[in-house]
Amino acid sequence: MTNEIAGILKQSSADLLMMSESDYPFEVVFWTGPVDSLTTQKLLQLTNHPSDSQVEEVGLDYFFRNCAYEKEWHDDQQKENVKKFQTLVQTLRNNLNEIKVYRIGTINIDVYILGKTSSGDLAGLSTKVVET
Repeated sequence: MTNEIAGILKQSSADLLMMSESDYPFEVVFWTGPVDSLTTQKLLQLTNHPSDSQVEEVGLDYFFRNCAYEKEWHDDQQKENVKKFQTLVQTLRNNLNEIKVYRIGTINIDVYILGKTSSGDLAGLSTKVVET
């Protein structure tokens, strides 16, 4: 199951960059072992961030609002990528439960899109966004 979900996520996020002031690729993240409830402290521990890091939780659709939905300001490449982002969001929904998006830090923000697998492990994608 581990390799299967990791492979599916890797394939669906390949060649996509998260748009912000800098563009970053997506990386698959996976933690085995049941995670009953993911607290902010547990998240910071798993991701090796300082315990006093700022954490914001946002919805999946909200996080992808500028790349999974066509906008009038998109160029041709971005319009092409909209379909890929829509597929990525659907892939996340099809393979993970209780999906949450965590933004850690300010300006250079580490993003974790995490959910539970059917076996109770924690899996998803990480990327970065830059917001000044």
